[in-house]
Amino acid sequence: MRVARLIITGRVQGVGFRNYVERSAARYGLAGWVRNRIDGSVEAVAAGPAQAVEAMIADCQRGPSTARVDFLRVIETAEAELAARQPGQNFSVLPTR
Repeated sequence: MRVARLIITGRVQGVGFRNYVERSAARYGLAGWVRNRIDGSVEAVAAGPAQAVEAMIADCQRGPSTARVDFLRVIETAEAELAARQPGQNFSVLPTR
């Protein structure tokens, strides 16, 4: 299993990016979460088979048609990062932080 933390910058808030990430995670059967950050970026943690995580990262690099991704940083991380998601959900949209 691979666990990756993503930081996505550009025009990524107010354009449906979190919902796009949530749908991508569901498509690939990933666990994790996504949230807006107060600095204007989007942060996500995704966990699952390496190929599925790679596919979601590729989706995030493209983003929805209303977004503009300037930079996507991928940080390999520990499963403990998954604890932030909503109980009982595989993938959660969390409040801004």
